Amino acid sequence: MGASLSPRSAQVIDLETVRQRQQAQKCLIRLAPELDGLEMVYQLAASPDTYYGLPVLAWGLQENGNVIGLVPWMEKLAACHELDSHENGQFIGYRDPETEEIFALPPDHKYDELMASASYFEYEASGDITLIQQLPDTLGTHALCMNHPDAPWNMKQVYGWRLYSDGSVEAVLADEQQATMSPILLGDKCLYDAHSRHRTVYFFQRHIASRIMDEDPATLEALAMMVVPNKEG
Repeated sequence: MGASLSPRSAQVIDLETVRQRQQAQKCLIRLAPELDGLEMVYQLAASPDTYYGLPVLAWGLQENGNVIGLVPWMEKLAACHELDSHENGQFIGYRDPETEEIFALPPDHKYDELMASASYFEYEASGDITLIQQLPDTLGTHALCMNHPDAPWNMKQVYGWRLYSDGSVEAVLADEQQATMSPILLGDKCLYDAHSRHRTVYFFQRHIASRIMDEDPATLEALAMMVVPNKEG
């Protein structure tokens, strides 16, 4: 004999709605620059016995209250703990170069700083996407910009990062021909969001960008291998 049916009607779960809610909880609402030299530690499958360090650019506070480390990585400002590629880099933890301590979670003082900042600068949500915050780039990050797979690429300095009310973060580049003052600073009219003019953007550390601009053969070969899949897309 079969089990009796519940008199209550079944509830339909909209998985897409659940996914969107979960994603919204990860939305960035505040940034804090990293000014003490803390690093992200990662590992590559090609060098399983070696750890690599990359300076953390900033820390981000998410809608759900979590604090995450952020680094310019590949095509975006990426959450450190989400890097999980054996080929391109797998997150290990954070490191204080002064003490050489490696820890799994962002430091407590950054949580306190971000919570206090978010409380002080609390904004009212609206239907329009608005600029929430701007941070200068302190790492010498450069962006390789391409508008078409077969068009010449252009390497540009990243001057800063903009956080918008929808949680998106955009790299800030400069149209040098429109610059009226030097040095270029955040707020100058010659600055623009990277993806507002460029179809594809890859971010590089300063020393790698220098090799690319100097046309180092090994670096250019590695670069070509990286962007070939994008040409086929």
